[in-house]
Amino acid sequence: MACNKLIIGAILSLFCAYYAYAQVQQQQQQQGQTYQMDQICLGCICEAASGCNTTVGCVGDVCGPFRITWGYWADAGKPTVGNQPATSNTAYSDCANDALCAGRTVQGYMNRFAQDCNGDGRITCDDIARVHYLGGYGCSTGQLEKKYEAGYYNCRQAFPNAAP
Repeated sequence: MACNKLIIGAILSLFCAYYAYAQVQQQQQQQGQTYQMDQICLGCICEAASGCNTTVGCVGDVCGPFRITWGYWADAGKPTVGNQPATSNTAYSDCANDALCAGRTVQGYMNRFAQDCNGDGRITCDDIARVHYLGGYGCSTGQLEKKYEAGYYNCRQAFPNAAP
């Protein structure tokens, strides 16, 4: 029963993340960006961060389903919802709480910080999940929080044919 709930939750998370993924891919093509994150990876990071809860809002210094900080958003290039200026007082929270903009934020951050965290010679979703949680400078030495790690790996196991 718990396994079925996990799979259903992962599928719903991926459905929500799909729209963010499509938007991210379109923006990447327009801006000539090269790092490609697949939709399952993005969805599993969302699942690990918050259960992909799109109504979670801001709690402390993190906002939205990906639990994005202001610094992470700024490092990602300060993407915004619609034509909102990045200088708006609510630009960060509006973006982090919007699934599409939050997905663009994760992609923007990874365009800057994606790296091989585990030393296996390639950048995979496992590395990206570590960069997302531990930041661009701590992914190879830091430890993932157990709940985040379990949520991420359970989601990835639900999609065994996904890209690494």
